Amino acid sequence: MAKDQFMDTSAAAQYLHLTTRRVAGLCSTGKLQGAVRNGKKWMIPEESVIGYAEKNPGKHNEKAKELLPFAVGNTSFPTVAKECYYVDKTMLIKELIDDHNMVTLFTRPRRFGKTLMMSMLKAFFEISDENTSSYFSGMQIWTCGNKYRKMQAKYPVIFLTFKDVKFNSWDECLESIKIIVRDEYRRHDELEKSESLDRVDLDYYDRMINGTLSDVEYSRALYNLATMLYKHYHEKTVILIDEYDTPIQQGFVRKFYNEVISFMRNFLSSGLKDNDYLAFGVLTGILRISKENLFSGLNNLAVNTVLDEKYSKYFGFTEEEVREMAKYYNKEDKLDEIQTWYDGYRFGNAAIYNPWSVASYFSNGCSPKNFWVNTSDNEILQSLVRTLTPEMAEELLSLIQGNTTYTSVNTEVIYPQIADGPDAIFSFLLLVGYLTPAGELRETDVGTYADLKLPNLEIRRVYNSEILFWVKDAVGVNAVTQIEKALSKNDAAMLQDAIGGYMRSCISVFDGSSEGFYHGMVLGLVASLSSRYYIRSNRESGDGRFDLQLEPRNHVLPGILMEFKSIRSAEGLGKEAEKAIKQIDSKGYKTDLIERGFKNIVCYGIAFSGKNVEVRVES
Repeated sequence: MAKDQFMDTSAAAQYLHLTTRRVAGLCSTGKLQGAVRNGKKWMIPEESVIGYAEKNPGKHNEKAKELLPFAVGNTSFPTVAKECYYVDKTMLIKELIDDHNMVTLFTRPRRFGKTLMMSMLKAFFEISDENTSSYFSGMQIWTCGNKYRKMQAKYPVIFLTFKDVKFNSWDECLESIKIIVRDEYRRHDELEKSESLDRVDLDYYDRMINGTLSDVEYSRALYNLATMLYKHYHEKTVILIDEYDTPIQQGFVRKFYNEVISFMRNFLSSGLKDNDYLAFGVLTGILRISKENLFSGLNNLAVNTVLDEKYSKYFGFTEEEVREMAKYYNKEDKLDEIQTWYDGYRFGNAAIYNPWSVASYFSNGCSPKNFWVNTSDNEILQSLVRTLTPEMAEELLSLIQGNTTYTSVNTEVIYPQIADGPDAIFSFLLLVGYLTPAGELRETDVGTYADLKLPNLEIRRVYNSEILFWVKDAVGVNAVTQIEKALSKNDAAMLQDAIGGYMRSCISVFDGSSEGFYHGMVLGLVASLSSRYYIRSNRESGDGRFDLQLEPRNHVLPGILMEFKSIRSAEGLGKEAEKAIKQIDSKGYKTDLIERGFKNIVCYGIAFSGKNVEVRVES
């Protein structure tokens, strides 16, 4: 038959108003006769597609009226696969099987599909009374051959997720972990009356269910459950632990870090190290947490991070997948908007979209906004921002304005060290999804280096709000708003009152020891103007380097130049502020703005001493 008498999967899906996954399922089960595999897609005779539509009148049109919903927040693979639009990530199963790693750790930012992936693994591998193969019959893994099909529903599975272990104290955190483990034992109630278990096993099981185990006995929970399951099923156990480091992150933020590390080290080691009853294990999290020896002795741990090429396409959506879903929802005209807001991540060599945000975008009537906010990671970012030096504040503002920063990258950064200098901060921001590589990594004798950037508009807006958190949180009145008003009115007195009020509320008299400190402080205070201005610091113009320049994005607004002075005695502040104004003129700092076509330029001389400030303005 001639090539033009075949349709590919996408064309057939569009004709039948079905998902490509559904069409692939019809091909693999022989319901679309004559279909043949062509790479990842099927080629289907047109007559088979037309014939299927004729034999199933109304069904495909009904699908056109009732499109499958996106499963925003639903992490149950069986539900999503059957009832929602699902992006097929099942080939991850094949790669896991082929790799033969005893324990694999995937570190990815929050809400990039880790929990749904773990639910998929559970549904695939776990022994079940239900025919769970039905979830996979139309998916890519089912076309890979009998080797992989034979492993479906073969193993007992231990599945734990710590994603909701977010409490203010160690006692509450530990109790939450115990409840999660206890519930998993209850899920395996087939063990309660198993004739394969001995008296010691049954006693441990009974005391687990009744909540009478000691903390030390809980540390053996993974190993003991794997042992019992092996005795009952005569198959080794798959252990899946989702978001293993959420309790650790909470311990860092809430000051019980040492306690949670001590417990988790023993708990994880019991199940994953030297366990003869372990088939394999998979963990997910944000950070590796290796330097505390959390995985001490686990020499066969395979770690996959955002920098690794392998598995890169299985967390988040690829461009092809986003185009496919836009076609399905008849929203192809929205692709540019989706890309601007939610694309830009780079995992390994794969270009990746934020899956949570894309799904939320379609579910929100294709109205863009920040969906990836208000989680515990933002809390850590806020704590980081409070420790920023002026140099770091300038780097972050430069990122907000679309520039890159060149830094060393450490994928083993740990929570207590995330504020230990720019390299640690930027590495942490990369791992949690606030930054992404702008190009190829550079391997050197002293480590890995990369140009990092903000991925997209959504993250840029997160930075705009979070960088200002320390200002808004510390000031009773909204100094930021007052500063914006003062600059819009060229009002030196209002600007002086706003900056002075902020300093009296927020800084120690010992903080204001240098011009650099005040420079960084004002840089943070004007960060909210980055949507209207390009904010530049310490750049050459004329015969010198200005302190701060605000170049309008719209020529209707005036250009702004600021020069700072710092002296010990407050008596001479007025004269120093006037000197700053004169320096702007004498050094020709306006040159850069004038050459860019700005005629209306407002100059501010700002002098500081301790908690005192005076401002002069010239326009």
